[in-house]
Parts: sequence; C-alpha cells; structure tokens
Amino acid sequence: MQRRILELIEGASSIAISGHTSPDGDALGSVLGLGLSLMKFFPNKDIALLLADDDPVPRIYRFMEGSDRLVPASAYTGNPDLFISVDVPVVERLNNSAEVLRRSAHVVCFDHHPAREEFAELSLRRVEAAACAMIIDRFLDNCGIVARDGVATCLLCGLVTDTGRFQYQNADAAAFHAASRLVAHGADPARVALEVYQSMRVEFLHLKSIVMGRIKTVAHGRVAYSYAYQSDLEACGVTSDECDGLVDVVRSVMGVEVCLFLKGIEGDTKVRGNLRSKGDLNVSEIAAAFGGGGHPAAAGFSNNGTILETLTVALPMLAELVGEDPASVTVEL
Repeated sequence: MQRRILELIEGASSIAISGHTSPDGDALGSVLGLGLSLMKFFPNKDIALLLADDDPVPRIYRFMEGSDRLVPASAYTGNPDLFISVDVPVVERLNNSAEVLRRSAHVVCFDHHPAREEFAELSLRRVEAAACAMIIDRFLDNCGIVARDGVATCLLCGLVTDTGRFQYQNADAAAFHAASRLVAHGADPARVALEVYQSMRVEFLHLKSIVMGRIKTVAHGRVAYSYAYQSDLEACGVTSDECDGLVDVVRSVMGVEVCLFLKGIEGDTKVRGNLRSKGDLNVSEIAAAFGGGGHPAAAGFSNNGTILETLTVALPMLAELVGEDPASVTVEL
C-alpha cells in the first residue's frame, strides 16, 4: 500500500493536500508535515496546501512552519494529478476541498478515524494510531524522507493535541515512541506547549470562565455539559476557532465519565458539539446520531437546532450510555 501511494506521488506533477473542516492541530500538522516534506523531497512538483474552509488558520496553530502557505480550497482552481486527504474519514468533512478532490485524477487518504466506507483510491488507515501525524511520520520514514526541525514540530503538534498532551486514553506506547522520534529529529515540544496551551488571550479566559460557570451534571454526576452562545463569543471578543479546548474544561469534572460542550453558530440556530469520554465508553456513537463521528473517546458533530434543542436530545443518549435512566434527565440552562 505505501509503495503504491509513493508511486502515485512520484508520478504526479501537481498535488493538493487537505485536512478536514474546522481543522485541529492534527489536521493542520499532518497537512504541513506531509506537504513540506514532499516539497523538499520533490522540489519540481506543484504542491498546494489547502484549507477546507474559508476561515484563516486558527491563531494557536499559526506558529507552525508553512502555515502561511495554506490557502482556502475555494480559491484553488487547479485540477491536480493527485489529491491527498489527511485526518478525514468521510468526504463531507472535506467541505470546500471536496470539490478539488472531484477534479483530481487520483485520490489518496491518510487517516486514523474509523470509516463507514473508503472514498479514496488508496487509503492508509490506521485506527489504532493516536494521531494522523503518526501515520504521516511513519510513511515518510518508510519512504526515506525524515521530517526534521520545524516540519517535525508540525507533526509533533498533531500528536500532542490529539492525545490531549498525552492525557487521553490513546496516549499509548506507540504515541510516546513517535514523540521521542520526532523530538530526536528536532521537534520542539516546548514551542508546541507555549503556543497551543500557554498563550491564551484574556478575552478567551473570560469566555472560559463563562463556560465553567455553566457546567452542570446529570445521570448522578456521570455526565457533564456546558455551552457557549455565539453572543458569548461576540461579547468576549473571541473567535470560533479559539474554542477547541473548552470541552476539556467540562471533561475535568471529578466523577464524570462522558461530557458534552456545545457552541452556538449561525446566530445560535445551529450548534457544533464536542464529546469526550474518560474511559471505555464510545461517544462516537452519539456523534454519529447527529451525523458526526470521531473516535470512541473524542468525537464531534454539527446540528441544525438550538443549544437547548440539542441538549434535550443528546443528554438522555449520554445518560443511557453510562447506564442511567434517560427519562430521569432534566435539561437546565
């Protein structure tokens, strides 16, 4: 499989690489780690690094080498010989990049999410990998390409963020081994920690305090939830892309097994939801019920409905997941 993917890369004059919509550190780190490595190894190829949305790169990830090379897929007019999808389980998650995929002669996928069906010609899918960045790093190494220094830092950022700073259940021996390899090749873990976790704007901390103040539990304290309205973000002066870590505030409640954080969008007529599990319970099934997906311990979704409407449906499902009576759930805002 890896040899066949390399052959497609070698045979392509033009390549477009994209991660998923609302990109996180793993999607961006994987796009940059793979893209920059291929640019250095194949300097004569036309390689485009795409954003699935029209939004700019989230502030906390702009430190990564090559982040200024990322362009919105809607502005890319090429018909590439090869489209490479990273950290994307379904075409719908590619958003605007899906149109580029459809214009491409060949499609390759690198991913660590479970997939209902494969959409690529060749897919290197490793669901046991803690981050897509690990798959990219191993693929490059097997091809004789070593990601070093700033490029290695991009991949390390993907690994650090998708393991929750190595605090999630997916932080296994392979994840630590991959991190060790990347640091040995010049990745800078202190820079990742500083930029992603230790450079919060005061405005974001004000929003975080609002979210903390709204945390409630149901199902005898086994399910926690909180939320932020779009108006909260506007009042605090916070952009939507800064909210990724708020679900971990809810997750940190003692005794909680699963949690949900909702963020209002489009005038609070829709929501984006983040789900987390502290143990073996599979929250991706809840996300799938809303048309989303992810991993057993970390999943997400979007829903056409208000925060209250979404909580009314989701909280009984979460209560049932932890073995409690869903009819006992009372939603409070």
